[in-house]
Amino acid sequence: MTDVDLLQRFDPTEPDKNKNMEIEVKFYLTVAELAAMAATLDKIGAILSAPRVYERNIRYENASYSLTEAHKVIRLRQDSRTRLTYKEPSQTLLSGMQARTELEVTVSDFDTMDLILGKLGYFPAWEYEKYRTTYDWHGAEIVLDELPYGYFVEIEGSSAQIEAAILALSLGKQPRIKSSYSDLFFQLKTRLGLKFIHLTFDNFRNVTLPDNPNGWLMV
Repeated sequence: MTDVDLLQRFDPTEPDKNKNMEIEVKFYLTVAELAAMAATLDKIGAILSAPRVYERNIRYENASYSLTEAHKVIRLRQDSRTRLTYKEPSQTLLSGMQARTELEVTVSDFDTMDLILGKLGYFPAWEYEKYRTTYDWHGAEIVLDELPYGYFVEIEGSSAQIEAAILALSLGKQPRIKSSYSDLFFQLKTRLGLKFIHLTFDNFRNVTLPDNPNGWLMV
């Protein structure tokens, strides 16, 4: 299957048609590269659309764990606002990008939305945290993510916008990570024998990470 087949619903000339299709790619950064990337974004004229903010994310499941089995996601996120998100299984494109259907709405109250999900038969199954800084550059959204296990730059937009951003950021020779943050976490848990469930900064406080990220990153 080609990228064209996977993206047959994507038409860059019809933004409304594409609003539920998420296409993205991510790259691993060292802490020094994170600071350098912020400087590069400023140099190429990227606009800071959302300053660094703490995110709390809750993923939900039902009694039969059918969401995990079907690779679907129901997530409640709280940062500067609260959003409820539904995601369908992702497809890895030949370019190393990820494409998936994503539906998202803003809600007024995190705790009330959590109660509603509970009434519908869903329960909080997994929590993860990160800090995110968001930039806009020629239609692409570029974010700098700080997770308990490392730093990343993630680029979202059309395939053409993403490739242009990769070129502008000199990331063309870097490995494209094809896995979600959750998949990376679960692989790292297995590698290090970690017993905790949630991806939080507190849980990773005393964890020594491998010196070579290529030993555990799923690229």
